[in-house]
Amino acid sequence: MKFLKFLLWYVLPVLSGVQAVAQYESFYVQEDSLVFQDIVTYDNQSLMIYGQRMFIFSGEFHPFRLPVPELWLDIFQKIKAMGYNTVSFYLDMALLNGEVGVVRMDGIFDLERFLNMAKEAGLYLIARPGPYINGEASGGGYPGWFQRISGRVRTNDESYMEATRLYIATVGAAIAKAQITNGGPVILVQPENEYSWKNVRLSDDPFPDRTYISRVQGYFRDAGIVVPFIGNDVSSQGGVLAPGTSTNGSTLGDWDIYGYDTYPLGFNCSQPTVWPDGDLLTNLYARHELLAPLSLQAETEFQGGCPDDWNGYGFQQCAEMLNQEFGRVFYKNNYAANVVLMNGGTNWGGIAWPRGYTSYDYAAAIAEDRTLTREIYSELKLQAHLMKLAPTYLTSSVQNLSTGVYTDSSDITVTPLLGTNLEPSTNFYIIRHTEYAAIEAVPYRLVLPTSQGTVHIPQLGGTLTLTRRDSKWHMTNYQAGDFHLLYATAEIFTWRKFEDRTVLVVYGGIDETHEIAVTIDGAAELLEGSNLRFNATDDAVILHWTTSSQRQVVRVSSKTSDDKLDVYILDRNSAYNYWVPDFEDKTGVWQRFSANIENTTSLIVQAGYLIRSVNLENNNLYVNGDVNATVPFKLIGVPKEAKSFFFNGKKLNFTVDKITGDWEGSLEYEEPAELEIPNLDTLEWKYVDNLPEIKSTYDDSLWTLADITSTNNTRRNLTTPTTLYASDYGYNVGVLIYRGHFIATGNETTMAIETQGGSAFGTSLWLNETYLGSWKGDIGSLSKYWMGMNSTFSVGPLKPSASYVFTMLVMNQGLEEDPSAGGEYMKMPRGILDFDLSGRNKSSITWKLTGNFLGEKYPDKARGPLNEGGLFAERQGWTQPNPPNQDWVTSKPTTGIDKPGVGFWQTSFDLNLPKGYDIPLSFNIVPSYMANGSLSLYRATLWVNGYQMGRYINHLGPQTNFPVHQGILDYHGTNSLAVEIWAQHEEGAKLANFTLEAGKPVLTSMETPKNVPMPAYSPRKGVY
Repeated sequence: MKFLKFLLWYVLPVLSGVQAVAQYESFYVQEDSLVFQDIVTYDNQSLMIYGQRMFIFSGEFHPFRLPVPELWLDIFQKIKAMGYNTVSFYLDMALLNGEVGVVRMDGIFDLERFLNMAKEAGLYLIARPGPYINGEASGGGYPGWFQRISGRVRTNDESYMEATRLYIATVGAAIAKAQITNGGPVILVQPENEYSWKNVRLSDDPFPDRTYISRVQGYFRDAGIVVPFIGNDVSSQGGVLAPGTSTNGSTLGDWDIYGYDTYPLGFNCSQPTVWPDGDLLTNLYARHELLAPLSLQAETEFQGGCPDDWNGYGFQQCAEMLNQEFGRVFYKNNYAANVVLMNGGTNWGGIAWPRGYTSYDYAAAIAEDRTLTREIYSELKLQAHLMKLAPTYLTSSVQNLSTGVYTDSSDITVTPLLGTNLEPSTNFYIIRHTEYAAIEAVPYRLVLPTSQGTVHIPQLGGTLTLTRRDSKWHMTNYQAGDFHLLYATAEIFTWRKFEDRTVLVVYGGIDETHEIAVTIDGAAELLEGSNLRFNATDDAVILHWTTSSQRQVVRVSSKTSDDKLDVYILDRNSAYNYWVPDFEDKTGVWQRFSANIENTTSLIVQAGYLIRSVNLENNNLYVNGDVNATVPFKLIGVPKEAKSFFFNGKKLNFTVDKITGDWEGSLEYEEPAELEIPNLDTLEWKYVDNLPEIKSTYDDSLWTLADITSTNNTRRNLTTPTTLYASDYGYNVGVLIYRGHFIATGNETTMAIETQGGSAFGTSLWLNETYLGSWKGDIGSLSKYWMGMNSTFSVGPLKPSASYVFTMLVMNQGLEEDPSAGGEYMKMPRGILDFDLSGRNKSSITWKLTGNFLGEKYPDKARGPLNEGGLFAERQGWTQPNPPNQDWVTSKPTTGIDKPGVGFWQTSFDLNLPKGYDIPLSFNIVPSYMANGSLSLYRATLWVNGYQMGRYINHLGPQTNFPVHQGILDYHGTNSLAVEIWAQHEEGAKLANFTLEAGKPVLTSMETPKNVPMPAYSPRKGVY
């Protein structure tokens, strides 16, 4: 096995200022994966595809968190437009294999469609299908029925292995079909995730269990997977199953490629402007050499955002923490292969782990509503395009970081990456503040070795500047087509060699001084702008300027040939509006996939919000993209055969610059007419009681009898005569309802109940129709939600020999993740764990329970196994469009209910939004308060056309705004909207205000997404 360099980690321990060269050594290790295929290969320097070294720049995207397949292509195209060439993705087994023995991959779960869309966009895929994914998903991706298997999860126990076999075989076969060996986009597969330590419960078992990992790998190979396997180790552990490692002499189960993850700023967004000391890690390279010396670095997860918890700070604050400054400093100094996440998405239904609320925005570069409003998106685009043009980076060697060697300032730290002795030998010098979080600007001059000797830079006077929380890439001996850059202090966005010239686009911050030296016997001519000086000698032309918001263009021409280099000089914010879409390769193997520059033809486009694609056909140049304002366009490098220009299918006029040949004009943004967004409060709402179970007339004869006297749950022993663990009866999601029947003796005074539903879960208890109280829910300590919550209620006096029934609601917030092998955390049971009715033995109460109708044999196959819970309206299917509400009461959720209980409201409204626009819509809830001024105690659930698109806890938050995508919402038809309110206080509850709001319309080339399946209500046989 040889090893992959995705985006090389070049951080080193802080050593002295000496230049200690640590060149890579050549070695040979058998490549096991080449037994199966020879398209995806790797050596000690990089991944190779079709024999070409590839710099893998990947972003994470989870299709199951965007339940509109039509929009997957939109995310792919936005990632592709950034300059990325790969997407890594999780799958959620709990959604696909929610029923024992059945794997469903159709409709909104259509894996084949997702894979094909990646190919259409021209992005490679790294498949991370699970079964275990972690990923802040319920159960870490495991379905609830795993609580019933006797074997320990993530071990070689036979019952666990058998439980995963069908899923791996089915999903693996779909992925295998889409491998690059079959013309598809999949280049790597990760069979396990963060298999990095064992739980103390496995104290006598080996770790790593090589037999277990080998069997998992074997299941995927049996399904047809032939591309290499990549691992993902938790960085704090390290080295687990790295190639060449062994246990008792056995290397069984070693990954083909070793990878690990790092989240340097962590997940606490409370102080978004604070970067703690030491969080810019400087020991990763040395640690890697210690733990996996035969392998180069592959960062399978590097922080691209963070999750947030109930009662958290909200993703806007997290986005402030992980902003463009974070991107400049942490990515340039700690390059990662796979940025997690590029788009977070939505925890619709019950797919979240207990600590996660509905939004999974993740503070990612592409927001939950798919908008491109965060500057980090543009910053990553600048960096990614440079990495496409730095092939020698893959073969460079990491040097010790230093101060005072390459600059004249001790406040600047430099990490050199030096080229090999092979030509071209580009050297990279990554600079940052020595105190990495510094907010003061620092002036400095460079002292760099070049092919013409040591040079003090800038040569034409002045100093360079490193502004607050910034980092830069300076380069020497860089080859831009036929032109050799002796050095460049301005950062390179892109360059392209066109038919009559080479174009180089560089950028810097406003008011920064920069300098480029081109090795050429030539001259310079300023074509545009005024704030630039140059100096020409026999062997170089030096360009020197101070960056401003005015674009400057200078032409460097050779005296001995017709070669021309046009340098476009931009400020950083202007560079954000430049794009480099590739023409499709219709003759070679690359098609739409990214390749190194020698195999790529492109167009450089200045155009604003987004450019998706470019195509040349019949002398017509077609560019597709999105605009949110009228902007100028400039097309640089237009093929000579092009005569006409079409943007989004509309022919546009343009002028041609007589000197550069650039096409210039305007992209007009037409503001749509006033959007007709309905006022939700004026709609006709219908209301029905959603907790008829507390009425004396309610019949629970069809409910599931809790009569199982044992459990396979290996996490908690039974302490009740029969198990009350909900998953033992197939109820794995949403609200659980228990009814406990008993005959009173008259001596009962209290009922103590231990319940569990995960972080922020809540309960409410009634005795007959009398409300006893609620556990409102808080975030508390993890131990509280692992061990159970104890509540004691007064129940007396009761009438002897009379029949009574407890009705208890328990919110299942999702199942725990299982981060350690054998930890069994996902088996933490949900529901009632124990109870004690004073003066009575436990067998005196007969319990029944329900969750979602039919449990794991859920009737709504279109929306999947995690969409509905156990409340009455959900069991009936009334959350779906067109429920039988003719006899319901007219009432609004802003009126609410005036006592503890659960209400259900439903209405319909029409939308007729203008086509050709991508318009983000979201529902907004304003927190409400009780008479004493404290936040009302209630939970609400939002249903849109039958899809559960929002869970809200009024006293915890933080989410009050719930984006819902087109496709779930019908933008050109009738929509069904339903709200459940669970009041946990005597005052009842209501929504203080409830609105539908529209964001900025974007004029788009994206095809109008079709609606997802929206089965309407029909009576369910046997429902109760």
